Formats: sequence, C-alpha cells, structure tokens
Amino acid sequence: MTKETIIENAVSEIFAKLKFSSEPQGLYAPLTYMIEIGGKRIRPRLCLTAYSLFKDGFTEEILAPATALEVFHSFTLIHDDIMDKAPVRRGVPTVYKKWNGNTAILSGDVMSIESYRLIAKAPAAVLPQVLELFSDTAAQVCQGQQYDMDFENMQNVPMEDYIKMIGLKTAVLIACAAKTGAIIAGADSRSCDLLYRFGYDLGLAFQIADDWLDTYGDTSVFGKEIGGDIVNNKKTWLMVRAMQKGGADKTSGLMEAMAMPVCNEEERNAKISRVKEIYDALGVGEDARNEIIRLHACAMESAEKLGLTEDRYGLLHSYAEKLLCRTK
Repeated sequence: MTKETIIENAVSEIFAKLKFSSEPQGLYAPLTYMIEIGGKRIRPRLCLTAYSLFKDGFTEEILAPATALEVFHSFTLIHDDIMDKAPVRRGVPTVYKKWNGNTAILSGDVMSIESYRLIAKAPAAVLPQVLELFSDTAAQVCQGQQYDMDFENMQNVPMEDYIKMIGLKTAVLIACAAKTGAIIAGADSRSCDLLYRFGYDLGLAFQIADDWLDTYGDTSVFGKEIGGDIVNNKKTWLMVRAMQKGGADKTSGLMEAMAMPVCNEEERNAKISRVKEIYDALGVGEDARNEIIRLHACAMESAEKLGLTEDRYGLLHSYAEKLLCRTK
C-alpha cells in the first residue's frame, strides 16, 4: 500500500468516526450535516502529508489536529454562506437554508469550539506552538473575511489588496495545515517554514482557481451555483484583473453589468452572461489560469528546497497536482 493511499484511508476514517454531541439536536445536527456532505478535505490531507514526510504511521497526536483543521474550515463555511446568502454548498442546501440563520450562527460557533478541542490533542511538547499557529491563523481568516466584505463596497480593488485578502481568507489555513503536520512530526524550523510557504502559495492558487470555477466551471463538478460571485458583485481575481486590464470603455461596461438587476432567473442569467462576455474580451480567464500555474511552480520550488527523497517529494507533487487539476 502506498503512502498516498494510507493518507487517503486515514482521512476517510477520521471523518467516518467523527461524532458530535446529539443534544440539543438543533445545535449539533448542522455540524454532522456539514461533515457528512464532505468536501475535498484538502487541509487534513495536507496536514497528514506533511507529517508523513518525517514520520511513519498515524496516531491520535496527528489525527485529531488534522481533523481540527477541517472542522474549523467547516465552521467558516457555515458563516460565509450566511454572509454571502449562498443557497447551495457542495450541491446541497447550505445550513442557513436548510435550518435558519440563527441556527447557522450558533452551530457555527460551537463548531469553532469543537475545532479547538481537537487541536488541543496535539502532543504536549509542541502544543503551545501548535495552538499559537492555529489561533493566529483563525484570527487571520476572520480578517480576510472582513476585507472580502469591505471590498463589496469598493468600486476598484488593487490586485495587491486582493491577494492580501485571499492570503488571509484562504491561503493561511492551508499553510497552517502543512506547518502543523511538520511541527507535530518534529521537523526543524526551516522545513516547517518551507512547508508553510508551500501551502500558502498553493492556497493562493486554489482560491484563484475557485474564482475561475465560479465563472467557467461546471455546477455538477464545482458543487455550487455558477455565477454566484458575479450575481453578488464579489471582487474575485477575475473582476479585479478585468478592472486592472480594461480601458475606460471596458471598465464602464463592467460597472454597468455589475449594476444589472437580478430579481429573477432571467435577469440573473443575463447579468452572468454580460460579465462573462467582458471577461472573455479581456482574456482574464486565461490570465487566471496562467497565474494558477505560476503559483503552483512557486509552491513546488519551496518543496524542492526541503531536500526530500524522491518518494517523499512525490507526495507533495501529487497533492499539488490533485488540488489544482480542475483548472490547470
């Protein structure tokens, strides 16, 4: 059995076994729902992959913290969907749609607490370091979400500010996953930092890929409605790039398109279609794909500096390829 298969099996097993309190059901049922509808589990998978570069076999010392990363991520999704008014997540109704907004807020809160219970099971020798990294990351994710909401009220967002936002909102948690695995495995500080950089660059690429998929993806593959970012006037990489790249006419046209009403399905589709026309004319979809490839290369450069054996380097290479295969 390959190490990659062992990692995949471990990820599947920890979430099959994960249980939350059953009472009150109105509080805990949404937590079970979020875990059962799955997802790519990219954060716990990277955590176990990083750990596997330095140690063999998995025990509770790494399995619980790896689980914590996904539980925390699921908490952020519950709250993000409320803020974005998103009706679908992973092809099924979001928690606030299936239950209600108040339930989603409270269940999200308790899911965050559950993530801390799990991360606290890291080995005592490294627990202060792991907790500090996890807490710093949790705060950064919230900062990123605030920037994301702030951008909704801005006509023009500089690309530098957008990259900072997705770095906080998305990339730091993926980077945290890689570094957590390395810390618990007893890796030296240089290796831990290189793995953090690996995860961070992949996290940026992953978010840009998510932006691309929201406009150009397939709903059955993407798991969310296509065009949701356009409908909600969210500042995505494509939108920021279009503003950066377009002349006065294109920028004006994009602003007019963003102002189009979306009161019904016909209006919604018309707005999505118009914005996509502008994106296509400016070539920003292809620009996004090229940026994803560039960031992937940056991540692999960090991986190469680790000086790993071929088979261990292959674990990181395979992880990166699978993460970005939807757009590369």
